Amino acid sequence: MAQIARRVGVTEMTFYRHFGSKDALIVSDPYDPLIAAAVAAQPADLPPLVRAARGLREAWEGQPLDDDETLRARIALGAATPSLRPAIRAGTAATEAAIAEALVGGGTDPLDAAVCAAALMGALMTALLGWPARPGATLGATILRALELLEHR
Repeated sequence: MAQIARRVGVTEMTFYRHFGSKDALIVSDPYDPLIAAAVAAQPADLPPLVRAARGLREAWEGQPLDDDETLRARIALGAATPSLRPAIRAGTAATEAAIAEALVGGGTDPLDAAVCAAALMGALMTALLGWPARPGATLGATILRALELLEHR
């Protein structure tokens, strides 16, 4: 952490204020509230898995994410580093809980909501962590393909 802080020109203390741990440097997900709101905004008459996938699609498409080599390297590092897997799982669990809560708020049975949220996050994480190994593929196209599979398009 000290080497990284020196390289970016800040003190180690400043660096830790922004990234509380080494894991937080690689694994961060500030999008849960956006995703939950987009899922909750989907029509309640859709099947819960479709509601969740379409909500995540809307949240994803509304983000100005750069599809660059730094992001590809960061995701590849997270996918290949066993010590980062607990942090990845924790982030996934938080997103999964936010999606399930949004589905329940729209009238979905809690168990059904949990199953659909878990299925969605399983597909999303598989696509995300597999993306760095697909040269020429954009992250956006990879994520959207996973969502299409769940939406039955």
